[in-house]
Amino acid sequence: MTLAPEAPRASGGADPAPGAAPRTVLPGPARTKDPAGERRRSLTPLRASDLYALLGSAAGSLSLTWLVFARLTPFNGVVGFVVVAYVLFLGLYALVVSLDEDGPAVVDRVAAAVIRSLGLLLVAILVYVVVYALFEGRKALAHLNFFTEDMRFAGPLEPLSVGGALHAAVGTLIMITIALLVTVPIGLVCAVFLNEVPGPFARFVRTVVEAMTALPSIVAGLFIYATVILAVGMDRSGFAAALSLSVMMLPIVIRAADVVVRLVPGTLREASYALGTSRWRTVWHVILPTCRSGLTTSVILGTARGIGETSPVLLTAGFTAEMNWDPFSGPMVSLPLATFTFVRSPEPNMISRGFGTAALLMALVLLLFVVARVLGGRGPGQLSRGQEHRRVTASRRDAARFAARFAARGSVRPAGPSAGLGPGPGPNARPTTP
Repeated sequence: MTLAPEAPRASGGADPAPGAAPRTVLPGPARTKDPAGERRRSLTPLRASDLYALLGSAAGSLSLTWLVFARLTPFNGVVGFVVVAYVLFLGLYALVVSLDEDGPAVVDRVAAAVIRSLGLLLVAILVYVVVYALFEGRKALAHLNFFTEDMRFAGPLEPLSVGGALHAAVGTLIMITIALLVTVPIGLVCAVFLNEVPGPFARFVRTVVEAMTALPSIVAGLFIYATVILAVGMDRSGFAAALSLSVMMLPIVIRAADVVVRLVPGTLREASYALGTSRWRTVWHVILPTCRSGLTTSVILGTARGIGETSPVLLTAGFTAEMNWDPFSGPMVSLPLATFTFVRSPEPNMISRGFGTAALLMALVLLLFVVARVLGGRGPGQLSRGQEHRRVTASRRDAARFAARFAARGSVRPAGPSAGLGPGPGPNARPTTP
Protein backbone atom coordinates (compact mmCIF):
# COMPACT_ATOMS: atom_id res chain seq x y z
CA MET A 1 0.00 0.00 0.00
CA THR A 2 1.10 3.57 -0.75
CA LEU A 3 0.35 6.52 1.50
CA ALA A 4 -0.45 9.61 -0.55
CA PRO A 5 -0.04 13.11 0.91
CA GLU A 6 -3.24 14.81 1.93
CA ALA A 7 -4.58 17.57 -0.29
CA PRO A 8 -4.18 21.12 1.05
CA ARG A 9 -7.11 22.42 3.07
CA ALA A 10 -9.33 25.25 1.91
CA SER A 11 -8.81 28.77 3.20
CA GLY A 12 -9.85 29.17 6.79
CA GLY A 13 -9.36 25.52 7.78
CA ALA A 14 -6.90 24.30 10.31
CA ASP A 15 -3.56 23.02 9.01
CA PRO A 16 -2.64 19.43 9.88
CA ALA A 17 -0.18 18.89 12.66
CA PRO A 18 3.46 18.51 11.61
CA GLY A 19 4.43 14.85 11.24
CA ALA A 20 0.85 13.63 11.20
CA ALA A 21 0.17 10.57 9.01
CA PRO A 22 -1.79 11.20 5.81
CA ARG A 23 -5.38 10.01 5.80
CA THR A 24 -5.47 8.80 2.15
CA VAL A 25 -4.02 5.38 1.36
CA LEU A 26 -3.47 4.36 -2.31
CA PRO A 27 -2.60 0.92 -3.61
CA GLY A 28 0.56 0.34 -5.63
CA PRO A 29 4.32 0.58 -5.18
CA ALA A 30 5.83 2.94 -2.70
CA ARG A 31 6.25 6.51 -3.88
CA THR A 32 9.68 8.01 -4.44
CA LYS A 33 10.93 11.56 -4.24
CA ASP A 34 9.85 12.04 -7.84
CA PRO A 35 6.60 14.09 -7.83
CA ALA A 36 5.07 11.71 -10.37
CA GLY A 37 5.71 8.76 -8.14
CA GLU A 38 7.14 6.68 -11.00
CA ARG A 39 10.61 5.70 -12.10
CA ARG A 40 11.80 7.90 -14.95
CA ARG A 41 11.96 5.98 -18.25
CA SER A 42 14.50 6.54 -20.97
CA LEU A 43 13.09 7.67 -24.31
CA THR A 44 16.12 6.71 -26.40
CA PRO A 45 15.29 4.23 -29.20
CA LEU A 46 18.22 1.94 -28.35
CA ARG A 47 18.55 0.41 -24.91
CA ALA A 48 21.40 -1.60 -23.44
CA SER A 49 19.34 -4.81 -23.53
CA ASP A 50 18.60 -4.28 -27.22
CA LEU A 51 22.29 -3.87 -27.98
CA TYR A 52 23.18 -6.99 -25.99
CA ALA A 53 20.49 -9.00 -27.79
CA LEU A 54 21.73 -7.78 -31.17
CA LEU A 55 25.40 -8.51 -30.50
CA GLY A 56 24.68 -11.87 -28.86
CA SER A 57 22.48 -12.99 -31.75
CA ALA A 58 25.13 -11.95 -34.27
CA ALA A 59 27.88 -13.80 -32.40
CA GLY A 60 25.71 -16.90 -31.99
CA SER A 61 24.74 -16.96 -35.67
CA LEU A 62 28.37 -16.66 -36.78
CA SER A 63 29.42 -19.44 -34.41
CA LEU A 64 26.64 -21.80 -35.50
CA THR A 65 27.29 -21.07 -39.18
CA TRP A 66 31.00 -21.81 -38.75
CA LEU A 67 30.15 -25.04 -36.95
CA VAL A 68 27.81 -26.12 -39.76
CA PHE A 69 30.19 -25.19 -42.59
CA ALA A 70 33.46 -26.34 -41.01
CA ARG A 71 32.50 -29.37 -38.89
CA LEU A 72 29.12 -30.86 -39.72
CA THR A 73 28.64 -30.43 -43.49
CA PRO A 74 30.92 -30.08 -46.53
CA PHE A 75 29.44 -26.71 -47.44
CA ASN A 76 31.68 -23.85 -48.58
CA GLY A 77 31.41 -20.47 -50.27
CA VAL A 78 31.10 -16.93 -49.00
CA VAL A 79 27.57 -16.36 -50.31
CA GLY A 80 26.20 -19.47 -48.65
CA PHE A 81 27.94 -18.63 -45.39
CA VAL A 82 26.45 -15.13 -45.34
CA VAL A 83 22.92 -16.34 -46.19
CA VAL A 84 22.91 -19.06 -43.54
CA ALA A 85 24.40 -16.72 -40.94
CA TYR A 86 21.75 -14.08 -41.68
CA VAL A 87 18.87 -16.54 -41.38
CA LEU A 88 20.23 -17.88 -38.10
CA PHE A 89 20.73 -14.33 -36.84
CA LEU A 90 17.07 -13.48 -37.42
CA GLY A 91 15.94 -16.65 -35.65
CA LEU A 92 18.22 -16.13 -32.65
CA TYR A 93 17.32 -12.45 -32.42
CA ALA A 94 13.61 -13.26 -32.39
CA LEU A 95 14.21 -15.89 -29.69
CA VAL A 96 16.23 -13.55 -27.48
CA VAL A 97 13.75 -10.67 -27.83
CA SER A 98 10.82 -12.98 -27.04
CA LEU A 99 12.28 -13.59 -23.57
CA ASP A 100 11.48 -10.01 -22.53
CA GLU A 101 8.83 -8.81 -24.99
CA ASP A 102 5.46 -9.97 -26.25
CA GLY A 103 4.47 -11.03 -29.78
CA PRO A 104 3.93 -7.64 -31.47
CA ALA A 105 7.19 -6.29 -30.05
CA VAL A 106 9.09 -9.32 -31.35
CA VAL A 107 7.66 -8.86 -34.85
CA ASP A 108 8.51 -5.16 -34.72
CA ARG A 109 12.12 -5.79 -33.66
CA VAL A 110 12.67 -8.46 -36.31
CA ALA A 111 11.14 -6.28 -39.04
CA ALA A 112 13.34 -3.35 -37.96
CA ALA A 113 16.41 -5.60 -38.10
CA VAL A 114 15.50 -6.78 -41.61
CA ILE A 115 14.90 -3.25 -42.92
CA ARG A 116 18.09 -1.83 -41.43
CA SER A 117 20.17 -4.76 -42.64
CA LEU A 118 18.83 -4.29 -46.18
CA GLY A 119 19.71 -0.60 -45.97
CA LEU A 120 23.23 -1.46 -44.85
CA LEU A 121 23.48 -3.98 -47.69
CA LEU A 122 22.55 -1.33 -50.28
CA VAL A 123 25.06 1.13 -48.84
CA ALA A 124 27.74 -1.56 -48.80
CA ILE A 125 27.06 -2.43 -52.45
CA LEU A 126 27.25 1.23 -53.44
CA VAL A 127 30.52 1.72 -51.56
CA TYR A 128 31.93 -1.45 -53.09
CA VAL A 129 31.10 -0.34 -56.63
CA VAL A 130 32.62 3.11 -56.15
CA VAL A 131 35.74 1.85 -54.41
CA TYR A 132 36.25 -0.95 -56.94
CA ALA A 133 36.01 1.46 -59.88
CA LEU A 134 38.46 3.85 -58.25
CA PHE A 135 40.85 1.05 -57.33
CA GLU A 136 40.87 -0.53 -60.78
CA GLY A 137 41.25 2.83 -62.52
CA ARG A 138 43.81 4.30 -60.14
CA LYS A 139 46.63 3.90 -62.66
CA ALA A 140 44.81 5.88 -65.35
CA LEU A 141 43.46 8.51 -62.94
CA ALA A 142 46.98 9.24 -61.70
CA HIS A 143 47.96 10.76 -65.09
CA LEU A 144 46.91 14.32 -65.88
CA ASN A 145 46.67 13.56 -69.60
CA PHE A 146 43.71 11.28 -68.88
CA PHE A 147 41.62 14.41 -68.21
CA THR A 148 43.10 16.66 -70.94
CA GLU A 149 43.59 14.42 -74.02
CA ASP A 150 41.53 12.22 -76.30
CA MET A 151 42.39 8.83 -77.79
CA ARG A 152 43.48 10.11 -81.21
CA PHE A 153 47.11 9.05 -80.82
CA ALA A 154 46.62 6.29 -78.25
CA GLY A 155 46.30 2.68 -79.28
CA PRO A 156 45.73 -0.45 -77.21
CA LEU A 157 49.48 -0.91 -76.61
CA GLU A 158 50.23 2.72 -75.75
CA PRO A 159 51.17 3.49 -72.13
CA LEU A 160 48.81 5.35 -69.83
CA SER A 161 50.84 8.52 -70.26
CA VAL A 162 49.27 8.86 -73.74
CA GLY A 163 45.56 9.48 -74.41
CA GLY A 164 42.61 10.20 -72.17
CA ALA A 165 38.83 10.46 -71.87
CA LEU A 166 38.30 14.17 -72.50
CA HIS A 167 36.42 13.55 -75.77
CA ALA A 168 34.01 11.20 -74.00
CA ALA A 169 33.37 13.65 -71.14
CA VAL A 170 32.69 16.50 -73.58
CA GLY A 171 30.38 14.29 -75.63
CA THR A 172 28.44 13.27 -72.53
CA LEU A 173 27.99 16.89 -71.42
CA ILE A 174 26.82 17.97 -74.88
CA MET A 175 24.37 15.09 -75.23
CA ILE A 176 22.88 15.40 -71.77
CA THR A 177 22.55 19.19 -72.11
CA ILE A 178 20.59 18.88 -75.35
CA ALA A 179 18.50 16.08 -73.87
CA LEU A 180 17.66 18.21 -70.82
CA LEU A 181 16.73 21.18 -73.00
CA VAL A 182 14.27 18.94 -74.81
CA THR A 183 13.03 16.89 -71.86
CA VAL A 184 12.60 19.33 -68.97
CA PRO A 185 10.13 21.79 -70.59
CA ILE A 186 8.07 19.03 -72.21
CA GLY A 187 8.09 16.89 -69.06
CA LEU A 188 7.04 19.70 -66.71
CA VAL A 189 4.33 20.96 -69.06
CA CYS A 190 2.97 17.45 -69.47
CA ALA A 191 2.95 16.90 -65.69
CA VAL A 192 1.07 20.17 -65.16
CA PHE A 193 -1.39 19.19 -67.89
CA LEU A 194 -2.09 15.82 -66.28
CA ASN A 195 -2.99 17.51 -62.98
CA GLU A 196 -4.57 20.81 -64.00
CA VAL A 197 -6.58 19.65 -67.03
CA PRO A 198 -8.15 16.34 -65.99
CA GLY A 199 -10.19 14.35 -68.44
CA PRO A 200 -10.19 11.28 -70.68
CA PHE A 201 -7.24 12.51 -72.74
CA ALA A 202 -5.19 13.17 -69.58
CA ARG A 203 -5.89 9.63 -68.38
CA PHE A 204 -4.79 8.27 -71.75
CA VAL A 205 -1.56 10.29 -71.64
CA ARG A 206 -0.85 9.10 -68.08
CA THR A 207 -1.31 5.49 -69.17
CA VAL A 208 1.10 5.95 -72.09
CA VAL A 209 3.67 7.62 -69.82
CA GLU A 210 3.48 4.81 -67.27
CA ALA A 211 3.95 2.26 -70.05
CA MET A 212 6.97 4.14 -71.45
CA THR A 213 8.80 4.08 -68.11
CA ALA A 214 9.65 0.42 -68.82
CA LEU A 215 10.76 1.12 -72.40
CA PRO A 216 14.02 -0.72 -73.23
CA SER A 217 16.87 1.57 -74.16
CA ILE A 218 17.57 -0.28 -77.41
CA VAL A 219 14.01 0.43 -78.55
CA ALA A 220 14.50 4.17 -78.00
CA GLY A 221 17.72 4.05 -80.00
CA LEU A 222 16.06 2.12 -82.83
CA PHE A 223 13.16 4.59 -82.88
CA ILE A 224 15.45 7.60 -83.37
CA TYR A 225 17.59 5.65 -85.84
CA ALA A 226 14.54 4.79 -87.95
CA THR A 227 12.86 8.21 -87.81
CA VAL A 228 15.66 10.76 -87.64
CA ILE A 229 18.55 9.00 -89.37
CA LEU A 230 16.83 6.81 -91.97
CA ALA A 231 13.60 8.73 -92.64
CA VAL A 232 14.81 12.32 -92.26
CA GLY A 233 18.32 11.66 -93.56
CA MET A 234 20.35 13.10 -90.67
CA ASP A 235 23.80 11.67 -90.13
CA ARG A 236 24.84 9.92 -86.95
CA SER A 237 25.64 12.69 -84.53
CA GLY A 238 25.44 13.79 -80.95
CA PHE A 239 22.10 15.50 -81.60
CA ALA A 240 20.52 12.20 -82.68
CA ALA A 241 21.97 10.53 -79.59
CA ALA A 242 20.55 13.34 -77.41
CA LEU A 243 17.11 12.75 -78.93
CA SER A 244 17.32 9.06 -78.10
CA LEU A 245 18.33 9.93 -74.54
CA SER A 246 15.42 12.35 -74.27
CA VAL A 247 13.05 9.52 -75.25
CA MET A 248 14.43 7.54 -72.32
CA MET A 249 14.33 10.46 -69.87
CA LEU A 250 10.94 11.93 -70.76
CA PRO A 251 8.64 9.34 -69.11
CA ILE A 252 10.76 9.34 -65.94
CA VAL A 253 10.57 13.12 -65.63
CA ILE A 254 6.84 13.21 -66.40
CA ARG A 255 5.97 10.46 -63.93
CA ALA A 256 8.03 11.88 -61.08
CA ALA A 257 6.87 15.46 -61.70
CA ASP A 258 3.24 14.27 -61.90
CA VAL A 259 3.48 12.75 -58.44
CA VAL A 260 5.10 15.90 -57.04
CA VAL A 261 2.57 18.30 -58.54
CA ARG A 262 -0.26 16.12 -57.28
CA LEU A 263 1.00 16.61 -53.70
CA VAL A 264 0.54 20.40 -53.81
CA PRO A 265 -2.34 21.24 -51.42
CA GLY A 266 -5.57 22.15 -53.17
CA THR A 267 -6.10 25.05 -50.76
CA LEU A 268 -3.24 26.92 -52.43
CA ARG A 269 -4.94 26.63 -55.81
CA GLU A 270 -8.29 27.68 -54.35
CA ALA A 271 -6.73 30.70 -52.65
CA SER A 272 -5.09 31.76 -55.90
CA TYR A 273 -8.28 31.36 -57.90
CA ALA A 274 -10.23 33.25 -55.21
CA LEU A 275 -7.95 36.24 -55.77
CA GLY A 276 -8.94 36.28 -59.44
CA THR A 277 -5.70 34.76 -60.76
CA SER A 278 -5.77 32.89 -64.05
CA ARG A 279 -4.80 29.25 -64.35
CA TRP A 280 -1.42 29.77 -65.93
CA ARG A 281 -0.41 32.41 -63.36
CA THR A 282 -1.49 30.01 -60.59
CA VAL A 283 0.71 27.31 -62.08
CA TRP A 284 3.66 29.65 -62.58
CA HIS A 285 3.54 31.55 -59.27
CA VAL A 286 1.97 29.01 -56.86
CA ILE A 287 2.23 25.38 -57.98
CA LEU A 288 5.71 25.27 -59.50
CA PRO A 289 7.44 27.26 -56.72
CA THR A 290 5.76 25.11 -54.08
CA CYS A 291 7.09 21.85 -55.51
CA ARG A 292 10.44 23.20 -56.77
CA SER A 293 12.49 20.72 -54.75
CA GLY A 294 10.45 17.74 -55.95
CA LEU A 295 10.69 18.87 -59.56
CA THR A 296 14.46 19.05 -59.15
CA THR A 297 14.43 15.46 -57.94
CA SER A 298 12.43 14.39 -60.99
CA VAL A 299 14.97 16.05 -63.29
CA ILE A 300 17.81 14.33 -61.42
CA LEU A 301 16.12 10.94 -61.82
CA GLY A 302 15.67 11.51 -65.54
CA THR A 303 19.27 12.63 -65.92
CA ALA A 304 20.54 9.56 -64.08
CA ARG A 305 18.51 7.37 -66.42
CA GLY A 306 19.81 8.98 -69.60
CA ILE A 307 23.43 9.69 -68.74
CA GLY A 308 24.32 6.03 -68.27
CA GLU A 309 22.83 4.62 -71.50
CA THR A 310 25.13 2.96 -74.01
CA SER A 311 23.12 1.25 -76.76
CA PRO A 312 21.14 4.34 -77.93
CA VAL A 313 24.38 6.32 -78.25
CA LEU A 314 26.06 3.51 -80.17
CA LEU A 315 23.16 3.28 -82.64
CA THR A 316 22.65 6.99 -83.20
CA ALA A 317 26.09 8.58 -82.67
CA GLY A 318 28.56 5.82 -83.43
CA PHE A 319 32.04 5.81 -81.92
CA THR A 320 35.08 8.03 -82.37
CA ALA A 321 38.45 8.40 -80.69
CA GLU A 322 38.73 12.11 -81.53
CA MET A 323 37.28 15.24 -80.03
CA ASN A 324 34.06 16.47 -81.67
CA TRP A 325 32.50 19.74 -80.49
CA ASP A 326 29.77 19.82 -83.17
CA PRO A 327 26.70 17.85 -82.09
CA PHE A 328 25.10 18.10 -85.55
CA SER A 329 27.94 16.62 -87.59
CA GLY A 330 30.10 13.55 -87.20
CA PRO A 331 30.13 10.74 -84.66
CA MET A 332 30.36 11.48 -80.96
CA VAL A 333 31.13 9.23 -78.02
CA SER A 334 29.91 9.29 -74.41
CA LEU A 335 31.50 8.12 -71.18
CA PRO A 336 29.42 4.91 -70.84
CA LEU A 337 30.17 3.93 -74.45
CA ALA A 338 33.87 4.67 -73.99
CA THR A 339 33.88 2.57 -70.80
CA PHE A 340 32.24 -0.33 -72.63
CA THR A 341 34.75 -0.08 -75.48
CA PHE A 342 37.81 0.17 -73.23
CA VAL A 343 36.99 -2.76 -70.95
CA ARG A 344 36.40 -5.05 -73.96
CA SER A 345 40.10 -4.84 -74.81
CA PRO A 346 42.37 -7.58 -73.40
CA GLU A 347 45.14 -5.05 -72.72
CA PRO A 348 45.55 -4.07 -69.04
CA ASN A 349 46.12 -0.40 -69.90
CA MET A 350 42.84 -0.20 -71.82
CA ILE A 351 40.99 -1.91 -68.97
CA SER A 352 42.47 0.61 -66.55
CA ARG A 353 41.31 3.41 -68.85
CA GLY A 354 37.83 1.87 -68.85
CA PHE A 355 37.57 1.86 -65.05
CA GLY A 356 39.01 5.36 -64.94
CA THR A 357 36.32 6.48 -67.38
CA ALA A 358 33.66 4.87 -65.16
CA ALA A 359 35.03 6.77 -62.16
CA LEU A 360 34.95 9.99 -64.20
CA LEU A 361 31.31 9.28 -65.08
CA MET A 362 30.41 8.87 -61.41
CA ALA A 363 32.15 12.14 -60.57
CA LEU A 364 30.26 13.89 -63.37
CA VAL A 365 26.92 12.54 -62.12
CA LEU A 366 27.77 13.71 -58.59
CA LEU A 367 28.64 17.18 -59.92
CA LEU A 368 25.36 17.44 -61.83
CA PHE A 369 23.46 16.31 -58.73
CA VAL A 370 25.09 18.99 -56.57
CA VAL A 371 24.44 21.70 -59.17
CA ALA A 372 20.78 20.67 -59.47
CA ARG A 373 20.35 20.73 -55.70
CA VAL A 374 21.93 24.16 -55.43
CA LEU A 375 19.75 25.60 -58.17
CA GLY A 376 16.43 24.02 -57.24
CA GLY A 377 16.77 22.72 -53.71
CA ARG A 378 15.18 25.71 -51.99
CA GLY A 379 11.87 25.19 -50.29
CA PRO A 380 8.69 27.10 -51.05
CA GLY A 381 8.92 30.74 -50.01
CA GLN A 382 12.71 30.79 -49.83
CA LEU A 383 14.26 33.41 -52.10
CA SER A 384 17.75 33.60 -53.46
CA ARG A 385 19.96 36.66 -53.02
CA GLY A 386 19.11 37.88 -56.49
CA GLN A 387 15.39 37.52 -55.83
CA GLU A 388 15.72 39.33 -52.51
CA HIS A 389 17.60 42.16 -54.23
CA ARG A 390 14.96 42.43 -56.95
CA ARG A 391 12.18 42.49 -54.37
CA VAL A 392 13.86 45.27 -52.38
CA THR A 393 14.50 47.27 -55.57
CA ALA A 394 10.86 46.88 -56.64
CA SER A 395 9.67 48.02 -53.20
CA ARG A 396 11.84 51.14 -53.42
CA ARG A 397 10.49 51.94 -56.86
CA ASP A 398 6.91 51.54 -55.60
CA ALA A 399 7.62 53.80 -52.63
CA ALA A 400 9.14 56.47 -54.89
CA ARG A 401 6.19 56.25 -57.27
CA PHE A 402 3.65 56.65 -54.46
CA ALA A 403 5.60 59.58 -53.02
CA ALA A 404 5.66 61.27 -56.42
CA ARG A 405 1.91 60.70 -56.81
CA PHE A 406 1.09 62.32 -53.48
CA ALA A 407 3.46 65.21 -54.16
CA ALA A 408 1.80 65.85 -57.55
CA ARG A 409 -1.65 65.99 -55.93
CA GLY A 410 -0.48 68.42 -53.27
CA SER A 411 -1.47 66.18 -50.39
CA VAL A 412 0.31 65.15 -47.26
CA ARG A 413 0.96 61.45 -46.94
CA PRO A 414 -1.13 60.02 -44.09
CA ALA A 415 0.66 58.45 -41.17
CA GLY A 416 0.29 54.82 -40.26
CA PRO A 417 1.11 51.42 -41.69
CA SER A 418 -0.98 52.06 -44.82
CA ALA A 419 0.86 55.25 -45.74
CA GLY A 420 1.43 55.64 -49.44
CA LEU A 421 -0.72 52.64 -50.37
CA GLY A 422 -3.99 54.37 -51.23
CA PRO A 423 -5.05 57.17 -53.56
CA GLY A 424 -5.00 60.80 -52.45
CA PRO A 425 -8.06 62.80 -51.44
CA GLY A 426 -10.61 63.62 -54.12
CA PRO A 427 -11.10 67.07 -55.62
CA ASN A 428 -14.17 67.74 -53.40
CA ALA A 429 -12.49 66.76 -50.15
CA ARG A 430 -12.64 69.35 -47.35
CA PRO A 431 -9.32 70.63 -45.99
CA THR A 432 -8.48 69.43 -42.54
CA THR A 433 -7.63 71.79 -39.70
CA PRO A 434 -4.34 71.02 -37.98
